[in-house]
Amino acid sequence: MQKYGQEIAANLERAQHSIEAAKEMAASGFYDFVASRAYYTAFYAATAALLDEGVELSKHSGVIASVHQRLVKTGKIDKQQGKDLNWLFELRNVGDYGITLHVSQQDAERSIRVAEDFLHVIKSLLRQA
Repeated sequence: MQKYGQEIAANLERAQHSIEAAKEMAASGFYDFVASRAYYTAFYAATAALLDEGVELSKHSGVIASVHQRLVKTGKIDKQQGKDLNWLFELRNVGDYGITLHVSQQDAERSIRVAEDFLHVIKSLLRQA
């Protein structure tokens, strides 16, 4: 088994649980929390992909920057996936810290689609490795 095999599997499992939680929260109208769970879906998936590259990071800024450097710039994932990760992070900040700003139903629903797509891309990338 590779060096980070268990950690990769655990991150992918957390990503799956996060997207499921986001869907449940969306059905209940908790859109700010949907944005957070959708972002964490992508964050955990990104962390798994970086671990597969031998890169161990925990800070959000480091993970996002490394995704762009190691996955987007090298063509392992599409540029749109990098943009989507950035958008999810920004939306999560609105949901978590917006005080008077809130995530709309439309953005919450889009965040679920974007996060699911990101997770699918990362799972495909890891199967190729």
